[in-house]
Amino acid sequence: MSSEAIVVKIGGSLARPGSALARVVELMRAAGRPLAIVPGGGAFADAVRAAQADVGFSDEAAHRMAILAMHQTGLMLTALAPEWRAYEDVSDIAAGLARGETAVWLPLKECEGDERLPASWETTSDAIAARLAERLGGLKVVFVKSRTAGREASAEALAADGLIDPVAARIIREAGLPFAAMAADEEARLREILAVSLQVDAPPGPC
Repeated sequence: MSSEAIVVKIGGSLARPGSALARVVELMRAAGRPLAIVPGGGAFADAVRAAQADVGFSDEAAHRMAILAMHQTGLMLTALAPEWRAYEDVSDIAAGLARGETAVWLPLKECEGDERLPASWETTSDAIAARLAERLGGLKVVFVKSRTAGREASAEALAADGLIDPVAARIIREAGLPFAAMAADEEARLREILAVSLQVDAPPGPC
């Protein structure tokens, strides 16, 4: 196992029907390095957006509710991979990584009042993942998305293309974080980054 931990953001869109979430989870379960997983909000965050449009509550409330949407995805991930541990405190994440665990972050507690994470829709789980990487000492942050990104693209270019949010791009730049962004179906690249050495059979396709 590689001793170098990384932060992995799993895009919430991967949990939609026909997506690659199950395959991504299987590959991460076979990872040869400690992982700190940051779940996207996915459909749960979409419900917050719709409710805000319907009811008209503040961006501050929507921000907190969208982070709680990440909690729901995180709990779903730990149900799919029971050996993964969910933590609210960054110190617990750090300790878990030191033990070689795959840790799933439930971030509301640590994001409350964090001035690096403005309470607006420009701050998504991408920025929260970058912030965790920064707080863990400048770890590499990997964004696993539903669509591809150029290998050499800058963080600013990824933000301009809508692959990551602009707050994430700023944190990456200011903290000097190493990063990568890829589609979930870029399996060879994902295996390399996760240090997967075992054969992980793909689930059977439709008949």
